[in-house]
Amino acid sequence: MTVLLIVIYLAFIGLGLPDSLLGSAWPVMRLDIGSQLSAAGIISLIICGGTIISALCGNRVIHRFGTHRVTFVSVLMTALSLLGMAYSPSFLGLCLFAVPLGLGAGSIDAALNNFVALNYKASHMNWLHCSWGVGATTGPIVMSFFMRESIGWRGGYMAVSGMLFAVALVLLFSLPLWKESKHYPQVGEQDRRAEIITNRQALSIRGVKYALASFLCYCGCELSAGLWAASYLVEQRGLDGATAATWASLYYGGITVGRFISGFAAAKLRGYCLIRLGCSVCLIGAVILILPLPAVYALMGLVLIGFGCAPFYPAMIHETPGRFGEENSQAAMGLQMASAYIGSTFLPPFVGALSKYFTLAILPWFLLTLIVGMLAFSERLSFKPSSSPKPRYGRRPLRRP
Repeated sequence: MTVLLIVIYLAFIGLGLPDSLLGSAWPVMRLDIGSQLSAAGIISLIICGGTIISALCGNRVIHRFGTHRVTFVSVLMTALSLLGMAYSPSFLGLCLFAVPLGLGAGSIDAALNNFVALNYKASHMNWLHCSWGVGATTGPIVMSFFMRESIGWRGGYMAVSGMLFAVALVLLFSLPLWKESKHYPQVGEQDRRAEIITNRQALSIRGVKYALASFLCYCGCELSAGLWAASYLVEQRGLDGATAATWASLYYGGITVGRFISGFAAAKLRGYCLIRLGCSVCLIGAVILILPLPAVYALMGLVLIGFGCAPFYPAMIHETPGRFGEENSQAAMGLQMASAYIGSTFLPPFVGALSKYFTLAILPWFLLTLIVGMLAFSERLSFKPSSSPKPRYGRRPLRRP
């Protein structure tokens, strides 16, 4: 299992590699293909739409083909999509290859998160999501290197594609290792397929809707803060653009460092305790942002929000099998991933729409509202654990203190 865990860490790094490529390369890409600055939003929506669809369909696909095959095919599909984008001569070509890119991302996210939640300790869940951040940070570094060397954005896409082909090759040779895990499903058997529940049935499990609302609020908070932090610091706190960008990057540093530390804390604290502590730190950060304090306190508030957000996502994911039953966890995981993608897709642009009427001074209040939602919905899960309306859909977890 140690070798397999290393492979999964590698897969999580690969999962993060393409996530920040488009944003880092678009200023140059759009000039090369003759597109407007705002056209990146269309590509991003196509990718996000694909992730939502694949996450919703992931339960049946994973039960039919197995986590190991879905992970391998998803990474391979992502690598091929990036290679296709590298050779795309037009905006339409980028849109076409964005479809399989999104479909691959949603499938592997739901598959790996559920597999790790079933087979590994909460510490690994935190560190794995920390490794995703390593991949998301590496992507722009690779892209900037190729653009500085005058090879261009196409070379950057090809390089990241090559990295993912290498990850896919490792996954191909590791396929036999997955079946040795304790909770690996025996796919392909008729009686196993008969137990698969639909998304509608999964929604009927008590507590699932609170989990979906929690993920919606969390991803909306994380992505909204990341997208608008620099603009907020410039418009509302009077910082110059370079300083604001540096301070905003420390927000993501808070998430990465927080998840690394949370991995150690998870060995001592239960998941719901980490969630409460994280939300409390987020609340303090949001209040600091709201108060009319010197600009340096805005940095403190952003870092605290990032640090507090760190344990929420991994802890919520790792708690899924215990809350909804191992037999229902894959279906619940797919719904949670879809809700997370919906929050990250639509809530950050909503902040931009609100800023037209209230300016970006609305950002701290918006973040505070989402953080309160994160805490409130996750608390409903902690004190009123989920149970299934029908016995075959799940079991009732123990009530937590």
